[in-house]
Amino acid sequence: MPDYTLVIGNKNYSSWSLRPWLLMRYAQLPFEEVRIPLYTPEAKQRIRQYSPSGKVPCLLDGALAIWDSLAICEYLAERHPGLDLWPSSTEQRAHARSISAEMHSGFANLRSRMSMNCRGRFPGHGRTVEVAGEIDRIQRMWGECRERHAEAGPFLFGRFSIADAMFAPVVLRFRTYEVQLNPVCRTYADAILALPAMQQWLGEAVAETEVIAAFEPQPV
Repeated sequence: MPDYTLVIGNKNYSSWSLRPWLLMRYAQLPFEEVRIPLYTPEAKQRIRQYSPSGKVPCLLDGALAIWDSLAICEYLAERHPGLDLWPSSTEQRAHARSISAEMHSGFANLRSRMSMNCRGRFPGHGRTVEVAGEIDRIQRMWGECRERHAEAGPFLFGRFSIADAMFAPVVLRFRTYEVQLNPVCRTYADAILALPAMQQWLGEAVAETEVIAAFEPQPV
């Protein structure tokens, strides 16, 4: 079994850290967790001890470092092909990679206006025309996946995959900002929230004491 270490930021705030953490917990891949609180005077220096980019997450496999959330997930899929971390068919994998890449590189308005904050509740905050358009796009993606794969299980491609890990922080954002979802997307979001690994992350996020003011918007 590989000797993995996963370096992450605050569980309350670090959406990028959640993605590989959730995937590894769901897949029961053992790892040592190194949590480094972000936006402190020593944070960058501490992170650079592990991550060449100075950012989290970073996965260490022996002497090898992988420092991007999607790259980490891809690496784990290659290292553990028997876990089927991507969907099984070529067509489904292409679809799953497409929506994962869109999530990885897009939705800038949602990210900036609705930052991840597991402890907070900010109903109505962050609503702009641009954010509404991105929420609509996400619901269309989720709805299309669920329509195609509903009989195979409760997740985007039936069984849990990297695609679900990539969208897990969005589920938490929708929870924090109380975004109204259509019934299909609400059911999907509830399935993600019900995962034992997600419940563990939320419990540990709530227990954190650090406060990053920039990610604590005032309720409207």
